[in-house]
Amino acid sequence: MTNRNPNFQEAMEIAATWLKQWDEEEISDEVMADRAAELLASRDGARGFFVVSLAGESTLMDRLPDALVIKLREAGDGVVDLTARNLAMSAAMVVHHRNNGDEAQAMGSERVNQRCTELLRQLDSQRVKERLETLLEAASHSRGDDLSFLERWGYNKDQKEAIGEAVHAVAETGRP
Repeated sequence: MTNRNPNFQEAMEIAATWLKQWDEEEISDEVMADRAAELLASRDGARGFFVVSLAGESTLMDRLPDALVIKLREAGDGVVDLTARNLAMSAAMVVHHRNNGDEAQAMGSERVNQRCTELLRQLDSQRVKERLETLLEAASHSRGDDLSFLERWGYNKDQKEAIGEAVHAVAETGRP
């Protein structure tokens, strides 16, 4: 990667290339984790990485190699925040797609939601708990720091309920 932080579009392209190499076993889990850490160093880089890795066909976020989990945990609050937001958006989009009769898109959103759920279970439990409580406050009670996030996307009552259910699902079968 270059010395400057990539913009969002560049980060998506970089992540897609690296994920393809990882899927084809051209790079190891450890190399993939180190490369992901490079993208996670900036907000746009992290956003690009998560768009491609959560929504794409690569199995990286299904497998969650230990080396990657370590790097994601080290990245801290930014990763927790982006993962929580992706959890919310994917839960809301499942409702949207089903209401529009688009089961294929709904299934894609469900996959993103499941990946977010599993990742949140692997991240720092206290950070995740605090972040999800904030999200739940907005989704369930229409107040708090995430209210503007939910309003910006125009989520309806059913979508907010789905977000609340997704938040609870993280804890349900979480850590031992």
